[in-house]
Amino acid sequence: MENKQNENQLNIELSAEVAEGIYSNLAIISHSSSEFVLDFVRIMPGTPKANVKSRIILTPEHAKRLLFALQDNIAKFEQQFGKVKTPENPMMPPMPMGFGGEA
Repeated sequence: MENKQNENQLNIELSAEVAEGIYSNLAIISHSSSEFVLDFVRIMPGTPKANVKSRIILTPEHAKRLLFALQDNIAKFEQQFGKVKTPENPMMPPMPMGFGGEA
């Protein structure tokens, strides 16, 4: 029975480079019939363009699992730290202060 448990375990390794993470303040999500594409962008003040820093491609099933995992983690976060404030229209978040737009 112990061998059965070992067969079901997944050993996930995290390199030092990946562990540092990549900061993103904008995510662009698109999809086709077979995949979801999440592009993570970092917008910097005074810079006329922004580059995609990371792209994650998921199957629809894994995208939905990610949705559920985020919902669960946000609920736990809010329970511990209070409600996360979001704009009235969550599909159109305001640009971070000092980023483009009118003065």
